[in-house]
Amino acid sequence: MQYDLIIRHGDLIDGTGAPRRTADIAIRHGEIAAIGDLGGAHAQTEIDARGLAVAPGFIDTHTHDDWMVFQSPEMLSKVTQGVTTIIAGNCGISLFPLVTDTIPPAPLDIMRGGYRFESVQAYREAFAEHPAAVNVAVLVGQSTLRARHVKQLVAPASAHETELMRRDVETALREGAIGVSTGTFYPPSSAAPEDEIVRMCEPMRRLGGVLVSHMRDESDRVRESIDETARIGKALGVSTVISHHKLVGKQNHGRSRETLAQIGELARTMPLCLDCYPYAASSTMLRPERVTQCDRILITWSATHPEAAGRYLEDLAEEWGRPRREVAQALLPGGAVYFIMDEGDVRDILAYPDTMVGSDGIPSDETPHPRLWGTFPRVLGLYSRELGLFPLERAVHKMTGLAAQRFGLERRGELRIGHVADITVFDPATIQDRATFEDPRQPAVGVRHVLVAGVATLCDGVPVSARPGRFVTSTLVKTDARAGASAAAPA
Repeated sequence: MQYDLIIRHGDLIDGTGAPRRTADIAIRHGEIAAIGDLGGAHAQTEIDARGLAVAPGFIDTHTHDDWMVFQSPEMLSKVTQGVTTIIAGNCGISLFPLVTDTIPPAPLDIMRGGYRFESVQAYREAFAEHPAAVNVAVLVGQSTLRARHVKQLVAPASAHETELMRRDVETALREGAIGVSTGTFYPPSSAAPEDEIVRMCEPMRRLGGVLVSHMRDESDRVRESIDETARIGKALGVSTVISHHKLVGKQNHGRSRETLAQIGELARTMPLCLDCYPYAASSTMLRPERVTQCDRILITWSATHPEAAGRYLEDLAEEWGRPRREVAQALLPGGAVYFIMDEGDVRDILAYPDTMVGSDGIPSDETPHPRLWGTFPRVLGLYSRELGLFPLERAVHKMTGLAAQRFGLERRGELRIGHVADITVFDPATIQDRATFEDPRQPAVGVRHVLVAGVATLCDGVPVSARPGRFVTSTLVKTDARAGASAAAPA
């Protein structure tokens, strides 16, 4: 039998959590065609994976790469980590459906390329014409919808405004969005009451999809926010994801076992899971009111003082001779990294069985959080290999099979015959993140080969120029939108 490519002698970690096994894997026409002892088979290209782990391509469940796929289609920060699919449009922020030449309210301003896509279909067509090195699945964002339709963002939407948002949600799902993301933590959406969100998302009751929530509060009222998220998901009858679960502020450190028990109980009555990033520091828009919640704040960008990027707020306050909060106010609009979490909570949340891995990186930041470049190798190297938080097979499951299942990404996330050949080959003994808060753009080490639909995006650790990414839809959305993604190639 002749194949396009055979990966030989690798330790297959198939994405299900099952123990690894040594086997060959053959690819033909962008799909996995055979797995096993393929000693008698031949291929145009062969990869010797002896001593290496062969896994499904990693799925970054939480990104803000909506515009990055067009600005930097080589997607080096993802490819060098072994990522083959990203989910964009998180935290209520999506590039569509919004067309404007003005700068939208924070945090929508993190999309530095501008808002020029009037619909998911327009975004989808642009990506088909100019693909990237990764696959893209998209959520439609609540804050984007409110910026488009709600005149007074500090107040609940009117019935008419809510109806306009509801129509946009239905159109987005029919055009290929995999769900809706909310961002009630942020100013454009914080005034939205629970019933507004349910009414806005009403099409999901009929069409399905995934509800992904950056909750209203990750601090003192975190339990109430978890309950609200669950109520909305139950009202809509859809799979629900709590975004980057964390406990913010010293007074909440150590509460992860309490919140995880709460999530576990709720998950007995509905499909509820979460994602997280493997760091004890968060990153988002600069908010002066957070100054009292943490000891250190690293400025990632500032429109008024660009020179502040990469500097600590505490150092700036000392140099300027002004209080930290006053300096933070002077830097607005801007972004920051907040050293605001507890490492013990990070480990508990990451180890929770239904936690997926998402980087939550912000590529437009001048000094980004190192999670943009280091998330997946950090889970595999630090938390699995060095700290023994979970076996390698379970770590891979969190970033492949679990993610594909929860988001309905068909024929992805597992090494199976007939699945799309999105594959990552890495060295389990050396894989490690190198990005730091001081030098955040350092590529990880240990990822050797990355394939997207059988086409190499990384070869022997070196990125290549191929752009085989596809627009990916979800089996959880019950429309004919998926036909457009699968007509030309497997979705």
